[in-house]
Order: sequence, then structure tokens, then C-alpha cells
Amino acid sequence: MEGLLMRNRWLVVIGAILIQLALGAIYSWSVFTRLLTDTEGLYRFSATQAAWVFSAGLATFAIVMVLAGKWQAVSGPRLVSLAGGLLLGLGYVLGGFFGDTFWAQFFFIGVVGGAGIGLAYVVPIAVGVKWFPDRKGLITGLAVAGFGFGATIWVKLAGSWFGGLLNTSEAFGLPAVQSVFVIYGIAFTALVFLGSLVMVNPPEGYAPKGWAPPQLSGATVESDVEYSASRMLRTPQFYMLWSVFIFSALAGLMVIYCIKLFGLDALSYQGIANAGVITGTAMAWYAIFNGLGRIVWGGVSDRIGRKAAIITMTVFQGVIMLAMYHGFIYFGMAMGFVIAASIVGFNFGGNFALFPAITADFFGNKRVGSNYGWMFTAYGIAGIAGPQLAGLFKDAAEGSMDPQIWMAPFIIAGVACLIGALIMLFAEPPRPEPVVQKEEPKPQLVEEQREKAAA
Repeated sequence: MEGLLMRNRWLVVIGAILIQLALGAIYSWSVFTRLLTDTEGLYRFSATQAAWVFSAGLATFAIVMVLAGKWQAVSGPRLVSLAGGLLLGLGYVLGGFFGDTFWAQFFFIGVVGGAGIGLAYVVPIAVGVKWFPDRKGLITGLAVAGFGFGATIWVKLAGSWFGGLLNTSEAFGLPAVQSVFVIYGIAFTALVFLGSLVMVNPPEGYAPKGWAPPQLSGATVESDVEYSASRMLRTPQFYMLWSVFIFSALAGLMVIYCIKLFGLDALSYQGIANAGVITGTAMAWYAIFNGLGRIVWGGVSDRIGRKAAIITMTVFQGVIMLAMYHGFIYFGMAMGFVIAASIVGFNFGGNFALFPAITADFFGNKRVGSNYGWMFTAYGIAGIAGPQLAGLFKDAAEGSMDPQIWMAPFIIAGVACLIGALIMLFAEPPRPEPVVQKEEPKPQLVEEQREKAAA
């Protein structure tokens, strides 16, 4: 397989996209929230409970990714990605058969499924950076683009394509939500298995033909030192990037969770017809632009630099979040809602191209698998804070459909993005530590020492 990849390294990208298509399932969660939170339905979850299933998946995803980075460095990437696909599929299948309660879905979909995503997610990034050191921004964007596009596929399959699986499926006689879980679990396992076939590291010392490592100058600045995880965690630069990642990701994850509930409240309150259709469309376009954002922001960062790209992205996201309530929803612009959701998704997707690339820039390419695992814990924190922020305000309204209840979480998320941009403005790559060389003793001194020793 290594020989085949030496002839065409772009096969790694195809494999990465197949894996990420399956892993992006977690971003389709909002398509299930309407049925799960229906007060007269089968499950009757609160908005906070539905958010906790999603948050559990995101947090477990981030925590397990730290372990996956270490494991794939020892056992090789293919085994780790296969294990992740099996665990993800198993979580959804078991969630289908036994997920008739909140705690069952919390464990099988959130914890088990999230662990599977965490195992498999880091592999395409680590392998891609090693095969494409000349295009780190673009390739990390492509490697994770399937995550966003995958969410579109799973949302539309469940909600509308071919009549919508939530409306038509009765696999194994299970209710609609659980039936879809089983179908998805089988599909996820198959996709990850196919993509894992090309998850192979290049030979030691590999470099693309005609490429030489860049110097410490230019738009994208790289450190010429390979940092271990323990050494990276002792640098202030890590915590600066980590906090920016939290603030930037919080906004996108909050919208992923609440876009269906928020859209129904805001559009229905203003008497806009087909609010459910509009919110479904917004969810799909959010996911599409999420995938596009990973590619575009990654490519842009290769040209203007990772730091400039992250600052631009977070400022843009902050402004859109602050405007999303007043600028689009308050004035009854249904199309504006779809556009705003798409922009949020586009900027949110950029995080997953820019942060692995800047982790490699600041702390080295060779250990990016394990180092980015630690950086990605920021996503786990944002995955709890963002959805819970939205769920808290929604439940506090006690069933009210007044869209004003959503104003506060959108403002909080927007301000967080702007704070992240400010922190990033002061972030600079760590400089190599000076090497202190011992002075060679002078020949005359050496001779005197020998005479003294002989005496």
C-alpha cells in the first residue's frame, strides 16, 4: 500500500474523506431533537437532556482523541481508525436497540459513539500532514471536509431524502429514531473500514519531490523544533491557541445543537409558513458550508498565514453571531436565517483546518497526532459549554416560543469569538531554546592539568 501511495499520495485524501463522512454523524444530532423533545412523543426529553447527549459525544470525542494520538504513534494509523469505526458503529447500533431512555442514548450515542469518533478522527489529519508537508493548511481542510459534508448527508437522509428515514424506516420493528440509529451504525462502520485501507504513514524522511522545508519567515511561520506533548503543555503559546479554539468553537457547536429549536421558535413566532422546512434547509446548508469552510480556510491560511486566518475567521464569526438574532430573525428574513446559518457553519468549519495546521506550525509535524489531541480538548469544553448554554436558556423559558429567549446565548457566543480574536493577535510561535555549548579547554590548560595529576 505504501508503494501505491508513493505513486499517488492523493489516495490518502480520498480515504480521509470517507472516514470523515461517517464521523460527521455527530453534527446531524439536531435532526433528532424535535422528536426527542416532543412533550407528547415517545421520549419526552428536556432540551437540556437532548443537549447532554450531544455534549457527551463531543466531550468524549475530544478526550479519547488524546489517547488516539498516542496509540496511533505506536500501533500505526490503520488499526486505530478501524477500531474507531467499529466503536462508532457499535454505539449507534446499540443505541438503536436499547436507546429508549435518556441514559441509554447518553451512553451509547454520546459516550460509546463519541469515543469511536475520537479514535478515528485524528488519523486522517496525522497521516495527511505527513504526506503533504507542503500543503498543510489545504490538506487538513480536505482531510476533515468530509466531517461537515457527512452531516449534510445524514441530516437529509433522516429528514427528507427518499421520504426521510425518520418518516419511513422501521428497521427491526424499532421506533423511527432508534431505527435510524441502527441503519447509520452499519453505514458508519463500512465507510471507516474503506477509508482505513489507505491510512498508512509515509517512509521515514519522506518529502514531496522538489519541496524543501520553509524557513522561519514568510506568511506561515513554523518552528524548527519538534515538541513533545509534555514540552508543548509547558508553553504559553499552547494555552493561547487552546483558549482561542474554545471561544471560536463554542459558537458553532451551540448553533449545531439549537438551529432546529431556535429556527422553529423564531420563524413560527413571526408567522412564517413552513418553518420546519426552512430550518431543515438551514441545517443542510450549515453542514455544506461547514465542509467548504474547512477547505477554503485551510487554503487561505497557506497564503496569508495561519495567525491572520484565525483572527479573520473569529472576528467574522463574532459579528455574525451578534447579528444573527437582531439582523436576520427579528426582521422576519427567512432567507436571512439560512444565509446566517451557512456563514456560521463556514467559519466553524475553518477551525478544523486551521488549528491542526497551526499546531504543526508551532510544535512540529512529526508529533502532530498526539499534540493536536491535547489541543482538541478545547473542542470538548466548547462542546459542553455551547449546547448547554442554549439548552439552559431554552428550559428556563418553560415552554415559551418567544424567540427573545435566544438573544442572550447568541450574544455570549459572539463576544467569546471576539475575545478569541484578540488573544490570537498576541500569539507568536515558540522560538527554539538556545543551545549552550561548553567551551573547549585550551591546550595549555589541559597540559597543566595532566602534569598536576601526574605529580
